[in-house]
This record gives sequence, structure tokens and C-alpha cells, in this order.
Amino acid sequence: MDEGKVEGKGDDELNSRLMQILRELMASETPLTSEYLANIIQVTSRTVREDIKSLDQSLRSNGAKIHSIRGTGYQLVIENDQLFRSFLQDFIQKEKGEELVTPDSPEARVKYLIRRFLLAEGYLKLDDLCDEMHISKSTIQNDLRQVKKVFDNYGIYLEKRPNYGLKVKGSEVKLRFALAEYVFDRSESVAKDIWQDQLTSLAAKDNLTAIWKVIIDEIKENGITLSDIAINNLFIHIAIAYKRIQSGHRVSMYKKELNEIIDQKEYQVAKDIVKQTEVLLGVTFPQVEIAYIALHLLGTKMITQTNMTENDIEQALENDIYNLTTRCLDFIEEKLHLGIRHDRELIIGLGLHLKPAINRYKYGMNIRNPMIDDIKANYPLAFEAGIVAGMVLEDSMNVTIDENEIGYIALHIGAAMERRKIQTGPKRCMIVCASGLGSAQLLKYKLKSKFGDKLDVVGTTEYYKLQQITFEQVDFVISSVPIREHLPVPIIEVNTILGDRDLSKVESFVVEQTQSVFEYIKKDLIFLNQSFQTRDDILIFLVDELKKRKLVPDNYLSLIYERESIAPTAYGNLVAIPHPVTAQTDHTFLTICTLEKSIDWAENRVQFVCLLNVEKDSQEDLQHMYEMLGNMVDNKVLVQKLIKCTSYHEFINALIE
Repeated sequence: MDEGKVEGKGDDELNSRLMQILRELMASETPLTSEYLANIIQVTSRTVREDIKSLDQSLRSNGAKIHSIRGTGYQLVIENDQLFRSFLQDFIQKEKGEELVTPDSPEARVKYLIRRFLLAEGYLKLDDLCDEMHISKSTIQNDLRQVKKVFDNYGIYLEKRPNYGLKVKGSEVKLRFALAEYVFDRSESVAKDIWQDQLTSLAAKDNLTAIWKVIIDEIKENGITLSDIAINNLFIHIAIAYKRIQSGHRVSMYKKELNEIIDQKEYQVAKDIVKQTEVLLGVTFPQVEIAYIALHLLGTKMITQTNMTENDIEQALENDIYNLTTRCLDFIEEKLHLGIRHDRELIIGLGLHLKPAINRYKYGMNIRNPMIDDIKANYPLAFEAGIVAGMVLEDSMNVTIDENEIGYIALHIGAAMERRKIQTGPKRCMIVCASGLGSAQLLKYKLKSKFGDKLDVVGTTEYYKLQQITFEQVDFVISSVPIREHLPVPIIEVNTILGDRDLSKVESFVVEQTQSVFEYIKKDLIFLNQSFQTRDDILIFLVDELKKRKLVPDNYLSLIYERESIAPTAYGNLVAIPHPVTAQTDHTFLTICTLEKSIDWAENRVQFVCLLNVEKDSQEDLQHMYEMLGNMVDNKVLVQKLIKCTSYHEFINALIE
């Protein structure tokens, strides 16, 4: 690999800068301008142009080049896939020395496998991978389930070919995007050494290392799949339990013994972990600890395998933890109306997370969350819900919850929100026809062929029989005749022979429509190409503008700062979305400000500020609002265009395009 140009400068910072540019180019489907790259990397456009020349020279001998399109920007072109992949493989090995490290946790193994498949030139056999990673066939099959889930998110899949093995397949753009995420991901996994210094006040370092090894070995051997945070929670729990037993504290007992837990394989694994830990530390753990460790190992799997009810969960978790969990969920429901209050997986997942988390706060341990930026960018509403839960925890326990912890809570909430989406099922409609059963059937089959599983036609009826129908199980009515009566559900009028226009009317009901972003944008609340130098200048200016128009309460600025102090609202991609923790205005609207030059906003560069003002006591589905904003700010090309706009007309046109 000829990296003369890159290495010749002898400058590590330059190296990492070139790799950052390469990552951005790989992750983008469209060309990127030097101004955009300069803002992201915090150098001048001229420096970016020089860097691109160096990078291009290095890439040309490694199967790729950077294509410069006048007036549009730079685009990565890969000419020899095999050469380029081996260039990336070398980069990983040089940067991280990863070829020397055998991954020792489920999460690390999944990451290793993802990279291995993405960078492989041909098919990979499971047996070879097992040997390479020193794991069993059953373990790798568990890991592969997670790998497939990750690949699903990128729209790519693993193709299986008898006698050859597995190979990753998908469109070039999607494969390249996955590579960008997984090759250049500099965030370390949540590793045990984060805790080592903080836990040494509880137990000797050698003992802690030995306990960690016991946990890893046991879950490996028994094919139990746990996330890194779950392993850390279990690790901390054991260390703290040891300290408390040593100090003579009695562990609180369950209200009743849960036979469901004792019957699980995980209970036996917990027993083995405790047995080995007792030998290492020279203490005896009470039996209730074994059940609690089994709970950690089971996690949300317990819900699906033992059919636990909410009442059973209450019995399994200790009183204070259960009450705290339900208080958090009640407050989230009250503030954000997410409809996840009774999600049993969420109750057990959050409950199990909170017990060691509470001990962390008590012992002053600060957790680091390597996924925090991704969580904020991809699950903004879940992150807001995490902040609401954090307020309950702070109030109940008189501690400060930082954004790393909020990020972990948000992951539990985000998963529950995704589950709710899946559970909502198809829309249900009733067809009303005047011209007999034949035309009603024609309508029905035309709709089924267009919408498939998304639409459930619950029945057909003639107009004169409308009064006999109850609409409890119906979301809307499709009718080929005008209906004058008031019905408790919306009516869509169509022609019997469905045209494109009719189909798009129905589609707006079948496919969840998000409100248009334009509903929330007012001409007099867009401020373009401003010359502010600091975050404070922007916020003071925007709030003053809103106060002049009597749109916000007097303490609005301090409420925005309160939210910023919990976790900054700069989400990457040059965008910040400041807002108060709780809704304050009479209706929902956006206030937008773009800047001539990007500014520093809590260690992120920002050039596009969207002040989000949410209607108080609204039952409106805020998830749509956040998704809409998310799609807008996630789009690098769009953000670049919006930043360059100098008039309202230009701004709206850029959004429409």
C-alpha cells in the first residue's frame, strides 16, 4: 500500500484528518463541498483541498479516487473493491492493532464479525471464524443474530452458500455506508478498565480482573448474549455486593421466591459465577444474590420466556427500584405521551439498569457512554424522555445525572418506542359502495394489491346500511358515493375504478403521515446568515425575538439553559436544536437561525440553529415532529444548502426540493 504522501508529512493529526475526510465521503451518497468538510473538521477550505489532493494520491494506488465535480463538490469513486477493502483492513490494523486482539465480550465479537464480513473479499466459513475467535459454534450463531440485525439496519444481508460459507450482500452505497460506520468508529467499547480505578476502593484490582474474567468465561461458555452495559452492570453489582456484605449489610430479601428464575439455565450460570467469586474474595453471598445475578443474565429475555405479568415484575424487582422505575415511566408519559408506560420489557430492562446505576451514583462513579452522539442524533425523542427520567432520579435521590447515563436510559426507551411502532399493526377500513357487491369487491382487491399488509379491509357495505355499523374497529371509511351523515371516523371519497389520485388519498391514511415541516415554519421567525460568534448571543437574540411577539414566557431563556446544562443540544452535522425541558408555548413552531461562520457549541461545530418550541399540554404526536426534524438535520446536503440561503424564498425552495 503506497501511502507515501500520507506518511511523508510525518503528522498524526493530518493522518486522522485524512481518514475523517475519507469517512465523510464514504458515508455520503452525494458529493460534499470543501466548505462542508472544512466545517466538520475545523480547518479552512484551502486546507481541505490540500488534504483531498494527498488523500486522492494515496487512494489511487489502492483501488479508489476522489472525483471533483465543479460547483458541486467531491465524491469517492471505488474502482477496485478488493484493493480498497485491503487498504481499509490495513488502516484498522495500523490504527487499532485489532488483528492481535481476540474480542472478549458479545458486543466486541459482534463488532469484530461485522468488520470481518464487510472487509472480506470472498465467503467466510463459520468453522474458520470459530477457530480465529476461539469461540464455540453456538456462541457464533448467537453473535450472528446480532450481526444480521445490524446489517438489517443498513439494508444489507448475509448470503449463505453451501460449502462456501457467508458473504455480505447489498447495494454498493449501503455497503460503503456500513463500512464508514464500522471501520472508522473510534469510540471504544465500554471496557472494564473504565471501572477499574473507581472500583478499587471496593476490592483489589487483581480480584476485580479475576471477577471480570469469571463473568466473561461463564457467559461465553453458556452462550448467553449480553450487551457491554449489561456485563458492566453485573460486574459493578458483584463488586458493590461484596463491599456491602463485608461491611455487614444485609441484602434485602424478595417478597417471594421466583420459581421462574430458579428454573432458568441462567440461574445455574449465576450460581457458578457466585461460587467462583466467593473463592476469589473469601466471602459468602446470600442466596438472594444468586437470583439477582440470574436476573441480570436473563434481562428482558425473562419476559418472553416466563410470561411474566407486570405484577410478577413488581415481585421480582425490589420495592424501591420498582417504584422508581414506574415513577420515571409515569412522568415520561405525562410529559411526552409516548404510549410505552406498560411495556413489560421496558419495566424490567430499566429496573435492572437502575439498581447498579443507583449504586454508581452513591459511590460517585461516572459512567462513559461511547454511543452518546449516535443516541442523540438517531433517537432524539428517546433522549428527551431520558432527560425526563433523569429529572425524576435527581429529585428522588438528590444526585446529578449526566448525559452519559441519560443516553443509556434513552436506549431502553428507544427500544420500547420501536416495539410500539411494530405493534400498531395495519390500518383498518370499511368500504361503502352504491353499485352492488361486485364493485365493492373490485375496490377491495385493488386496495389489497396496492397496500398489502398495511391495510386491513374489515368489510364492505351498501350506503343504506351505514346506520347499522359500529365503527369501533375501523380507522376510516372508503366510499364511492358521497356520504352526508357525520361518521365517527374520516371518510375518503374515491371513484369505483381507483385512479392514482384516489390511491394517494388513501395512502395518506394508510401510511402514517408526518405533518409537513412547513406547518411549523413562519416567515418572520427565520433569521439567515447572522454574524453571531457564540451560543449565548444566538439564544439571547432568538428568545428576544419571540418575547417581542409575546410567544414565550419571561423565563424562557433560563429554561433553555436548564436543558443545555443537562446535555448540549448540538447533534452533529453543524446543527443544534435548543429547547426547554418541558413544553411552554401556545402552539408548536420552529425558530431558525443560520450563521455566516460555524461556532463552537459544547465541543461541536454549529452553523444551523433550530429553536424548537412545543405546545404545552398538547396530545400531539411529538414523535413525528422529532422524526421530521431528524430527517432534516441528518441530510448533510440539505443542511449545506440551507446554510447558504440568503432569503426566505430560497430557504423554502431548498426544503421543498
